[in-house]
Amino acid sequence: MAAYMSDGKKLLNVEYDDTPNINDTVDTMRVISRDDNGDEYALFLLEPNTRICCYVLDEIYIIGTENGFENLSDAIEAWRSGEI
Repeated sequence: MAAYMSDGKKLLNVEYDDTPNINDTVDTMRVISRDDNGDEYALFLLEPNTRICCYVLDEIYIIGTENGFENLSDAIEAWRSGEI
């Protein structure tokens, strides 16, 4: 399990080919799912309040975030429908 930190715009101290996976942590939140869509990918993170947060990344750059989802399926549906 790796730990990643961001500045809100990109992952810090990360090589371009090194990307977070399930059970890693990003900004102290555990990655519970990941979905790839071409050049972009989404990380679904468990927030401390047990809600779900989604980070959309292009390599190491964060191009979108959304938090406060009630459950993982709602977050994945929002990502796949382009709402994030």
